[in-house]
Amino acid sequence: MIRLAANLSMLFTDLPFLDRFAAAADAGFAAVEFVSPYGESAADVAAAARRNGLAVALFNLPAGDWAAGERGFAADPARADEFARGVTLALDYARATGCTTLHAMAGKIPADADRAEWTRALVAGLRGAADRAADAGVTLVLEPINTRVDVPGYFYDRSDAVLAVIDAVARDNVKLLFDVYHLQISEGDVARSVERLLPRIGHIQIAGNPGRHEPGTGEIDYAWLLPHIDSLGYASWIGCEYVPAAGTLAGLGWARSYLAG
Repeated sequence: MIRLAANLSMLFTDLPFLDRFAAAADAGFAAVEFVSPYGESAADVAAAARRNGLAVALFNLPAGDWAAGERGFAADPARADEFARGVTLALDYARATGCTTLHAMAGKIPADADRAEWTRALVAGLRGAADRAADAGVTLVLEPINTRVDVPGYFYDRSDAVLAVIDAVARDNVKLLFDVYHLQISEGDVARSVERLLPRIGHIQIAGNPGRHEPGTGEIDYAWLLPHIDSLGYASWIGCEYVPAAGTLAGLGWARSYLAG
């Protein structure tokens, strides 16, 4: 059964963050995800989810100055201590909200950086984070993000590069975040990729391409792909991480058959 989570960093953005929980529930979603909850207290975020009967499917570890273009820093050797502090904060929010999946963003690597050094820092940081997350019943996920359209310079943009890091970390609670939008841009052939990688996938996100608008706009046939993912036995949440073309509610027609009511 396809289970959709509303990404509250992209959907219902005409409302204050905590009010978006009620809007998602009213629209029929049973779960939410978001980039960052840290502008609100953990107690307030947990209360908003609980009050509206919503599961919290996923959020990111602290990822730096998002407005300035930072997209995490887990691979930056100079920020290892900051990353460890971020793990502590994220796990506090995970415990409060009942969230069991956290996204650790590697960050952008400067063109003149030593990639081998950054990889060692990433693996070391993730090992420590994964061990602490395991104690809290939390899985960490790593996402290949396309560098051609959205985030030039991001540390990895292909699934094989992420899997190499996951193999080096060697922890059972570190998995792949399979974002169909990003991987369609970076790799293509997403249906076969999901089939091949399913045992290693901890979370899926979707959006149309090009444009990153509603699923079903553009070249990706979600009317076929979502039932196919379901048929493979994927049982976790699928995050709706897209930019509505003309308002969240106006664009939810594609999801009606998957939403309550």
